[in-house]
Amino acid sequence: MKPAFISSLPLLMLLVGCTPDTPPPLSGQVQVLLDRHPDAQVAVAVRDPSTSTSLDIQSDREFHAASTMKIPVMIEAWRQVRAGTLAMDQLLEVRNSFRSIVDGSEYAIVDDSDDAIYERLGEQMSVSELIYQMITVSSNLATNLLIEHLSADSIQHTINNLDASGMQVLRGVEDLKAFELGMSNRTNAQALARLLDLIAHGQAVERAADSTMVEVMLDARFNEMIPAGLPEEVNVAHKTGQITEIHHDAAIVYPPDAPPYVLVILTEGIADDSVSASLGAAITRTIHRALRP
Repeated sequence: MKPAFISSLPLLMLLVGCTPDTPPPLSGQVQVLLDRHPDAQVAVAVRDPSTSTSLDIQSDREFHAASTMKIPVMIEAWRQVRAGTLAMDQLLEVRNSFRSIVDGSEYAIVDDSDDAIYERLGEQMSVSELIYQMITVSSNLATNLLIEHLSADSIQHTINNLDASGMQVLRGVEDLKAFELGMSNRTNAQALARLLDLIAHGQAVERAADSTMVEVMLDARFNEMIPAGLPEEVNVAHKTGQITEIHHDAAIVYPPDAPPYVLVILTEGIADDSVSASLGAAITRTIHRALRP
């Protein structure tokens, strides 16, 4: 006679709709990874129209945007080009002096991932060059020069018009007086997924501009999170964001011979950047295997 628990196993499988060879739902697979970091806050958003997959884990939770806010800055620059009020070859003076949104006092960028741009202080760079530096090496100086010219209000207006109001761009980078008052750029995973999905489908500005934005993001130099979890032949157009205990990556993933999809991973509360990067890569690997087996 079979033990009772063995004889009842087929009925149990029928009730839960699962067999020993059926993997758990994608959200459950990702949650297993997140459960290994109980003190961290992690948001994940996936948009894959080709498989009708839309995954949301804490995707409406607000995070410090870090450098992911540079995506809507790029979008707004191209919007103004299309409107005829800006040109990609327009020259802006490279200087390291900006005004706080709190009281108008001057501040300078002191922490940057782009050393080369500081060799050009006092010179001029084109809008196109500044966008490239802002996205590919996450130049804070290039970002502030662009925001000063475009205006944070115009950037936010465009964000809202694109139905991505979960992203809030209040100011440039390293405005410490604003930071101390809690006036920081914020985002959620839904907003970033929305912006990237529009770019991927040529609907953020228009198809030619959006294709150029993709080409710039394909050249991103910091590839330790989402790209690290993907096969080598997969291309990734993405933008990272990283400050103390904040580590984000927002991407359009381009598998060979398959439609692209959008993946956004936002993390908070992991002190070791290598740990947050490894977690993001593991999440990416799990999602990619499910979407493109």
